[in-house]
Amino acid sequence: MGLEVDIIFKIAGVGIVVAFLHTILEQVGKKEYAQWVTLFGFIYILFMVASIVDDLFQKIKSVFLFQG
Repeated sequence: MGLEVDIIFKIAGVGIVVAFLHTILEQVGKKEYAQWVTLFGFIYILFMVASIVDDLFQKIKSVFLFQG
């Protein structure tokens, strides 16, 4: 259960940092950079979630195919 909470806090932390940087960059007038920061944050979170889903599928595969 510790893993799920850890992942949630990592995702929330990245979201807070990205939102902060996005706001700061928009206030300064760098909208293009703000959009890039948001895109890179989204891609980073997407890879984190893809890794978790891959682990889940590997566990399901090992249970149903009886492989170690």
